[in-house]
Amino acid sequence: LHSFPTRRSSDLGQVHKAVDKKGRDLACKLQYPDMSSAVEADLAQLRILFSLYRRMDRAIDPSEVADEVGARLREELDYRREASHIALYRIMLANTPSVHVPEVVSELSTGRLLTMTWITGKPILEFKTRSLADRNRIAETMFRAWWHPFSHYAAIHGDPHLGNYTIRENLDLNLLDYGCIRTFRPQFVEGVISLYTALLKNDNALAVHAYETWGFKDLRKELIEALNIWARFIYAPMLDDRVRTVADGVEPSAYGRKEAFQVHQLLKQLGPVKPPREFVFMDRAAIGLGAVFLHLQAEMNFYKFFNEEIADFSLADVTKRQKKAFET
Repeated sequence: LHSFPTRRSSDLGQVHKAVDKKGRDLACKLQYPDMSSAVEADLAQLRILFSLYRRMDRAIDPSEVADEVGARLREELDYRREASHIALYRIMLANTPSVHVPEVVSELSTGRLLTMTWITGKPILEFKTRSLADRNRIAETMFRAWWHPFSHYAAIHGDPHLGNYTIRENLDLNLLDYGCIRTFRPQFVEGVISLYTALLKNDNALAVHAYETWGFKDLRKELIEALNIWARFIYAPMLDDRVRTVADGVEPSAYGRKEAFQVHQLLKQLGPVKPPREFVFMDRAAIGLGAVFLHLQAEMNFYKFFNEEIADFSLADVTKRQKKAFET
């Protein structure tokens, strides 16, 4: 390999541009030395902070949050695992030609060096001033790149950071960085769809079933009402069958603040509530994806796109697809 000065930093390492003997442009993700010890030290500090938080604020019991963050961070240290995530996404998005996933060069990769084909694009924020039609097209592609793997394979890209996407001149999407991929039980997807249906039809019993499917326990009526406030905020664009922005008239800087404060105050009285592990990165990723749509100021019918993705949902089919994809 011949390395170029071009590089992109991450928390765990750097990505360098290189070329191999065949003349292929490559991206080489090289992990910093002794990152395992650094991560374990950070996680120990995080547990202390969570312990202090739990004593000071009874709204949330963060014990499973700490376990989930620890598990995902340890996974990010294993570049062989990330290589398998890339292979998984190439399968899941094979029929989505507007989304591009790099290809792993296995013979030039190790546990701490991940070598991939280089894919060219520009930062997504450079497209903020493009026409509404262009921004909407990018947003729709991002919506499908995130929701299709989840609804059909029970997997999400758990780090929807703006730096993890680049856009091609034809407005296609390059999806980067597969360290934080979260796979779920197919039943978890069923819970997401059940809660959506419950909110759409005001079906309280179905909402309870959805929360229990996710792993929430000790669900009293008041607690369900508090959780539904946050759920209605997260699902709001997809419950509304019309063209709209994500924030729908709310200032982006204030988006979600009222709901977060309201839920927090209620949970201080009712809590602590213990968010189940599978819920943690789903919630984080959904908020992060919404933030991308806010930056793009996209105007879309989110209801239409979401219902297209879940239209053929079957628990048995998702289980079968996930098993086959993982085996491949």
